[in-house]
Amino acid sequence: MHDNSPVARWERRTEIPLAVASVVYLAAYATRVLAHGLWHLWLDLCGIAMLVCWAMFAVNYAVHWRLSGQGLRFVRTHLLDTVVLILPLLRPLRVVRLYETVQRRHGEPRLSLHARVIAYAGMSAVLLGFTGALTVYQQERGAPGASMRTFGDAVWWACETLTTVGYGDVVPVTPLGRVIAAGMMACGLALLGAVTGSFSSWLLQVFSREDEGSGDEGRPPGG
Repeated sequence: MHDNSPVARWERRTEIPLAVASVVYLAAYATRVLAHGLWHLWLDLCGIAMLVCWAMFAVNYAVHWRLSGQGLRFVRTHLLDTVVLILPLLRPLRVVRLYETVQRRHGEPRLSLHARVIAYAGMSAVLLGFTGALTVYQQERGAPGASMRTFGDAVWWACETLTTVGYGDVVPVTPLGRVIAAGMMACGLALLGAVTGSFSSWLLQVFSREDEGSGDEGRPPGG
């Protein structure tokens, strides 16, 4: 049965529009950062699009707060939603839930738990790496002593950071860039742990089933 609570009905109505707004926000931000020679009119339109999308996120947050009936406790119990509202570039990470929503609506069989964890962690890593590279590149370009001179350098740095390799050939030098780097390090460790843990659990289940099957084959009939 579907949950017919006011919060659930609101989420079903707004999940896809908010996912689209998340992608639009990220695309507009990427355009402002990467399109250096773009006309000011287009840059202003991108800024307006970002503002409209953020207003949608704020309205969604306010409605959830109102429907929850928790008062100020809502901010503490929904800390992730609060962080996403303050840092809207993290909002596209919610897009990974869209796949699950589409499958539920069409009644199709879902992936196994381990496959979903690995798929969601992979999509989250790609989105987080792209947004992190954009944000750090915006802060680092033109900074004195910066080794991150192109967006390609920023993408390479994001890959190093999320995979916890850290060659050190490209590093942020600005204070905000280093703060973002610290956050990406923590997220990279969490995503890597989720993937390796799920993969290890899946392997254990496979080997366990194979051992059980081998035991049944060696057992005499009726024994």
